[in-house]
Amino acid sequence: MRAHAPGRVNLIGDHTDYTGGLVLPIAIDLGTTVVFEPLEGSVRLHSGTFGSTATVPLDVGDPRAVDPPWARYVAGVVQVLAPATGIDGTIASTLPVGSGLSSSAALEVAVALALGFDGTPLQLAQACRRAEHLAVGVPSGLMDQLASAAGVEGHALLVDCRTFEVTPIPLPDSCAVWVVDSGQERALAQSEYAVRHDECVAAARVIGPLRDADLTDVERMDDPVLRRRARHVVTENRRVVDTAAALAADDLTAAGAAMTASHASLRDDFDVSTAALDDLVSSLNATPGVYGARLTGAGFGGSVVALTEGGVALAAGRRVRASAGCSVTATPE
Repeated sequence: MRAHAPGRVNLIGDHTDYTGGLVLPIAIDLGTTVVFEPLEGSVRLHSGTFGSTATVPLDVGDPRAVDPPWARYVAGVVQVLAPATGIDGTIASTLPVGSGLSSSAALEVAVALALGFDGTPLQLAQACRRAEHLAVGVPSGLMDQLASAAGVEGHALLVDCRTFEVTPIPLPDSCAVWVVDSGQERALAQSEYAVRHDECVAAARVIGPLRDADLTDVERMDDPVLRRRARHVVTENRRVVDTAAALAADDLTAAGAAMTASHASLRDDFDVSTAALDDLVSSLNATPGVYGARLTGAGFGGSVVALTEGGVALAAGRRVRASAGCSVTATPE
C-alpha cells in the first residue's frame, strides 16, 4: 500500500491559528509518501531523507523518548491511533525539512493513513495535531495538518480556526505561487514559538479572545510586548479576510500588498522574522512581476512565499513553484 500527504504553504495568516483566528494555506505538490505492508506488533519505517530506520512498538510510552528524532512524530501518531496492527515500510519525501512547508504534518498525516485512519479530514487533522503535541511538546495550532488533510485542487483554504470551517478560495489562473527557501533551517522545538503562544494567551487574559478584539482593545494594553503581539494577531486576521476577497476578485495587487504588510507585522510586532528572511522578502518585492512576498509558517527561518504573475520565473535561491490542491491518498502500491 501507498499513503501520501502533501505539505503546505501558508499564503497569509501566521500565529493566528492557535488563537482561534483565520488562516489561508494551500496544500502543495510536494509531500511525503509511505509505502508499506502490514507488520504485527510494531511500526518499522526507513526514512530515505535521514538514512535511518525507526521501530516504534504499538504500546509506545513517551513519544519524546523515541530515537531517531524524526520517529517521534511517528510515535505520536501510533500513540494517538493505537492501531491493532503495525506496518513495515519506507518513507520518501519531496519536502525539504526545516523550510517551513510542514514536513512534520505531512509525515503525521501519511503515517496515520498508512495505519488505517478512517474519518473526516478534520478528525484526521485533529488526531495528527495531538500526535505532534505528544512528539515535541510544541503547542501548535491545527493549520498545518488541516491544510494537508483537506486540500482542494486549484484553491487556497480559508480556515476558521475557531469553528474549523473550511472554505475553498479559487486561485486566479493569472497568478503563480512560489516558495523560496531562505537557507536558514528552523526547528520549532528550539525556537521561541511556545513563548509567542504564551504571550498571546497572556494578552487574551487582558482584553479577551484576540479573535474578537479590535485595535482599540489592543491599544489600551499597558504591556508594550503583549500589545505588539496582540496587534499582529488582530491585524493579521483582517489581512486574511482581505486577501481571500482579493483572490476571489482576481485583484492580485491587493492580495500581494496584504502579504507584504503581513511580513512587516511578523517582523515588527511578532518578532519572528530574521535578517535572512527580511533580505529575501525585500529582494523578491523588488523583482518585476512579484505582487507581494512574506515569510511563511512560524518564522525563525524557513521559507518565503511570493505571489507573482503567471509567467514569472524566479531565479533567487532554492525555490519551487507550488501547485495548489495536492490531496491525501491511500491506495494499493
